[in-house]
Formats: sequence, structure tokens, C-alpha cells
Amino acid sequence: MHFWAVQRIIGVLLMLFSISMIPPVLVAWIYSEATTWFFMLAFSATLVTGAGLFLPVKNYRGELRLRDGFLVVVMFWVVLSLFGALPFMLGTHLPLVDAVFESVSGLTTTGATVIVGLDDLPRSVLYYRQQLQWLGGMGIIVLAVAILPMLGIGGMQLYRAETPGPMKDNKLTPRITETAKALWYIYLGLTLVCAGLYWLAGMDVFDAIGHSFSTVAIGGFSMHDQSMGYFNNVMIESVAMAFMFLAGINFALHFLSWRNLSAKPYLFDPEFRVYSYVLLTASVIASAYLYFSGVFTNVGDAIFHGMFQAISIGTTAGFTTAEYHNWPTFLPIMLLLTSFIGGCAGSTGGGMKVIRVLLLVKQGMREIRRLIHPNAQFSVKIGSKALTGRVVGSVWGFFSLYIVCFSFMSLILTATGLDLVTAFSAVAACLNNLGPGLGDVGSNYADINSVAKWVLCFAMLLGRLEIFTLLVLLVPEFWRR
Repeated sequence: MHFWAVQRIIGVLLMLFSISMIPPVLVAWIYSEATTWFFMLAFSATLVTGAGLFLPVKNYRGELRLRDGFLVVVMFWVVLSLFGALPFMLGTHLPLVDAVFESVSGLTTTGATVIVGLDDLPRSVLYYRQQLQWLGGMGIIVLAVAILPMLGIGGMQLYRAETPGPMKDNKLTPRITETAKALWYIYLGLTLVCAGLYWLAGMDVFDAIGHSFSTVAIGGFSMHDQSMGYFNNVMIESVAMAFMFLAGINFALHFLSWRNLSAKPYLFDPEFRVYSYVLLTASVIASAYLYFSGVFTNVGDAIFHGMFQAISIGTTAGFTTAEYHNWPTFLPIMLLLTSFIGGCAGSTGGGMKVIRVLLLVKQGMREIRRLIHPNAQFSVKIGSKALTGRVVGSVWGFFSLYIVCFSFMSLILTATGLDLVTAFSAVAACLNNLGPGLGDVGSNYADINSVAKWVLCFAMLLGRLEIFTLLVLLVPEFWRR
């Protein structure tokens, strides 16, 4: 383990992150708010800490290995969340646990909030929340990968530890720096188009920018307590649906489609087809149930609200147009279970990822065929490509750990006094990086106890780093030479 290299990178990344405190200062100045010094103090603390870590080891040129990459990613997300909490503590006077919860929720694009009264917050704080989600959406590590080579440190190890999905060695371009830049160009382009369409649909400029950040990041933070329902605008909600759907697709497909000026990469991708089918099925069931159960007496309203919530929760965005947790019991549970599938690998969505669920189903079908034909050889394929036993095994390992972690954290939350529905849905919403849950966490997480909030912070990080990246640090062999 090269701890000096890890310290050096953490220092550099913290100094980079300190720059994110500057835009809220400009927002505070534009709207004549007295929050400028909060962000300047947070900026100074983050910058000085980063410099203090970097300067003593600035001349170290050790090779970054895979283990170091995992440690950097986990340490940076933890450190980033702590320093990201400073503006919340200073600007909104949140206690430590609430400030860290809000920061972790933003950076992991979960969208769970402990803040009540968003409409009354300073605009600089509201902007900062949205910006956290935008930075976390693609992963600030991937952004750093584009400039780490200039510091004499390769970035492939960080990229492999950060990117979601079971097949992490695939690159869009031959050089990892070009891959990171390609991802960010696409991400930035989608954000700009989304903001423009929100503005044309009726949002003011501030709301359009802030909501485009959380939409493309599939984060779910809103600047209003009623989320998207605040606007009561069909055009705005339609734009949100379109970009939540796009952001839940593997960004590699966006890149290939843009480079080839063709829709074929989408049409021939098995994961995209399953992703579309799952969201379509959930939308149809939700719309039909809302209408026939009498929640909406108008067919158009039932279809629109059903589609919006199915896409929002299925992609793990977490925006709401209505209090879905108060709908008939079947529907909220079905939608919550849809979030376990989540978005595609290589997207900003959470959940287990569509590709993993597809592999699990195919592996299950293979075992059924083996019972019928014990001596036959069956392979698990995605499209025309047969997958190795290592990939299939890693997916089963991921699924096993996912269930164990989910069950264990749910038990801890019930032990703290939460009811079963609240505990189950809170862990599901945080582990899947969804945000809104059921029961006492349907609207926000302000009223649950501190122990539960710390557990859910861990769940959000666990989901964002896809189980293995975080848990590997807890294995004794990881630290042995």
C-alpha cells in the first residue's frame, strides 16, 4: 500500500473540491444574501486541509496500484462528505449528523433530505445542494482522472473503482483521460440542454439550472418542499421524465450514438431494451392501478402521474409530483421494489443495475435448463457474447452481499425504534440511492433518530460505491503486503 500516494491524491482532490464552494458565494452576492462568509469559511477550511495533506508529499512519485485506487475512492467520498457538510452546519445550523446526512445524500445522488422548509432557505444554500448532486452524479473522481496524469499519476485504478457495473475494464477510448473527458462532455451537454428546456417550459433561470443538475445526476433534490409538484406544469414534468430516462442509460451508449450519429447502439443493446421494458411495464401497472383504485378519476391524470413516478423511482431519481407514499399500499411497494433494479450500468442511476438483474435472471434460467438436461453445456450470454464464469460469479457475489447488507441494516433500524415499513423503505431508498421512502420517511428524514441517520449514511455510500468498493477495505487481506 502506497499511503503517501494516497495522501497526495486526497490532498489534490480536496483542493479541487474547495473550488465548488465559490459558485454559491456568487449566488449569495447576486441575491444579496448574508451567507457569503459561511461558504468562504468552508472554502478556506477545505483548501487549507487539502494543501496540508498535499504539500508534505508533493514530490512523491510512487506508482498507484489497484488497492490504492479503492482506498482513494472510499477515503475521498468519506472526506468529501465531511467537508461538504460544513456549509450546512454554518449556513442552516444543522447538527453534525444532519449536515453529514444531507452532504452524503447530495454527493451520492440519493436525494434523501433532513431539511424541512426548502422554500425558505437562502438561494445560495439551495444552489449548493443541487451542485453537490451534479458533482456526485458522474463521480468527481472521474473528473479528477482527466487531470491526475498531469501530476504524474495514472488514473485507470481510480476509474475502475468508481464506475458502476460488473464489466469495468471497457473503455470508450484508448486513453483513460480521453474516456473521462468524453463522459463529462456528454454529462455537461445533457445538463445544458435540460436546463434550457426547463426554462422554455416555464421555470425561472435559477430553478432551471438547479433542477437540471439534479435531474441529469438522477439525484432528486429539489428547491421546493413539493418537489416537481410545486410547478404543477405538464411540460416541466415531461422534460423531467425525458431526462431522467436518458440519464438512466449507459453513458457509453450516448457516446457511441453521438460519435456514429446513429440510434443503433441503443437498439442493439440488451440492457437498454430490458431497462425500457421495465420502466414501460411499471408505468402501465402504476397508471392502471391509480385509475381503477380511484386515486385519479381522470384517465389522463392517472397515466401521467403513473408514468412520472414509475420513471422517477425506477431510475432512482426520486422526484415526486404527488405524495406517492400515501397511494394504495400495493403501488408504493411495487415502485420501491422497481428501484432495486435501478438504471443501467455506466449511468448516474442507483440500484443493482439492469445488467446485473438481467444476468441473474439468465443464470437462473440456465440452472433450470441444467435440471432438465444435466449433461448439456449452457452459457450465459449478453447479446451474442458469452460471459465468463468470473463475471457471473461476481454478480452472484454482489447480489448476496447486497441482500445481507440490506437485511442487516434494516434490523439495526428496527432496533433503534423505527417501525418495519419505515426501516425497510429507508434502507431500500438509501442503498438504492433513491431518496424518498415510505412511512415516516415518505416526505423527509428529519424525524428519525441519529443512529438511524448514521446507518443510512453508510447505506448511501455503500450503494454509491456498489458494495465491493467499500467492503473490500474491511477484509484483512486487503491490508496485507
